[in-house]
Amino acid sequence: MKGLQEPMKYGMFIMPFHPPDKPLAQGYDEDLELVVRAEELGFEEFWIGEHHTMKYETIVMPEIFIGRALGSTSRIRLGPAPVCLNQHHPAHVAGRLAFLDHLSRGRLNLCFGNGSVTADQELFGVDPKAGGAMALEAIDVILKLWSTDPPYEHHGRYWQFQLKENVDEETLIGFIHRPYQLPHPPIALPAMSRHSPSMKIAGERGYQPMSHCLIAGNVVADQWECYAAAAEAAGRVADRSQWRVARSIFLADTTAEAVRRVRTNSLGRNYEYIGRLFDKGLGRKMYKRDLDMPDSECNLDFLMTEQIIAGSVNEVLRRLLQLIEETGPFGTLVLMGYDWDDRQSWLHSLDLFAHELMPALNRALGVV
Repeated sequence: MKGLQEPMKYGMFIMPFHPPDKPLAQGYDEDLELVVRAEELGFEEFWIGEHHTMKYETIVMPEIFIGRALGSTSRIRLGPAPVCLNQHHPAHVAGRLAFLDHLSRGRLNLCFGNGSVTADQELFGVDPKAGGAMALEAIDVILKLWSTDPPYEHHGRYWQFQLKENVDEETLIGFIHRPYQLPHPPIALPAMSRHSPSMKIAGERGYQPMSHCLIAGNVVADQWECYAAAAEAAGRVADRSQWRVARSIFLADTTAEAVRRVRTNSLGRNYEYIGRLFDKGLGRKMYKRDLDMPDSECNLDFLMTEQIIAGSVNEVLRRLLQLIEETGPFGTLVLMGYDWDDRQSWLHSLDLFAHELMPALNRALGVV
């Protein structure tokens, strides 16, 4: 089980997921408390999702949340995951992220992608089929704005703008700010599918790969193969230490207790909720290890054997080593965060994760 030279790091991602009857302000307070707790427990990074029209997933602009969290933390790196680039003008994204990077003094991570929530797409008038191409064009625009001086001009397929007539060297107006981290903060791309197009782009360009929590282990492995092949074709060396893999993990003192809690707490409810969303559109193929598996069998019983890892420290360690046997090693394990519907059990799970599971995992990997 070799392959990493340094201990595996651990981060956290929240969509977030809160029940609609919980006051929004309470959910935000709990998410902020979670960031602080994660830093205390040694988490390296914390990612926040962007959703505009969902009552369950409640942060509409992760950059604002990050700006608030910066004042309560001092070390942990923070990042939006992803910035939904098909829903924002790229020049605006470039300016606000550069600003946030300076506020953070270089603690900002970036994850770029396209928003896939159908209601968000309708609200902003974007073509669902064009999301990936729009995001890729936006990335090119943002990086150009961060690396060149005015005049600025872009006439692309999806974005058109210019800033040249009102650039003034004397009064210094007409200039886009550059980030604190030069040439820019580290960029990750998320992957949610087999033969992932975003992993091919990440490999070609040297962006960091991030595999989603909703997919089975064999799909995670396939994503690395896509990334590594694209990197090799572009003359790059694929570095497994840059790879992030997100998993839904819940720990308790016994496996029976962990399984019992997950079947009724916010973690299990989240997967059932997302399954219902899939049922209204794409179907449940994203959940599947075998595409011939009927959607009806992609239920919580199946998910508890794949995407959801619930158990004692020893059982979760066994499951993670089983995953790594299939995928190969990766650099950062990203723990999914959910609603604190039972605060003490969630805090206990976090403590077990940081104080017992991760040290045991790194010992098993031989990288302590």
